[in-house]
Amino acid sequence: MRNFKSNFVKLIVAIALVFTAVVAVQTINANNSTTVQAATKKKKMSKAEKAAKHWIAMRESGGSYTARNGVCYGRYQLNIGYLHGDYSKKNQERAADNYVYGRYGSWVNAKRFWLSHHWY
Repeated sequence: MRNFKSNFVKLIVAIALVFTAVVAVQTINANNSTTVQAATKKKKMSKAEKAAKHWIAMRESGGSYTARNGVCYGRYQLNIGYLHGDYSKKNQERAADNYVYGRYGSWVNAKRFWLSHHWY
């Protein structure tokens, strides 16, 4: 009986720790997403950023918002999970900006990565 109580307490503590970690990660992800979205809304892109973004779009899809390749879709060939079922031009632009600024910090950096890896 004592072992049962001890194991039960350990199980409850482990569940509480996992729950706390999941909540912390979700909070961090939500804050990062909000920060990236705010940065992309406030930031006016330079000519170099616009050129890099266009360059990637042309390499990925030929500029087509309806291009498909497996689970990738649209002008920037994003995984369809990033689009959350909204394939509109506006959402593709927003999702691509969020992805690039979150992962690379800029379209120029994303282009550099693309040039060395042939994907971004």
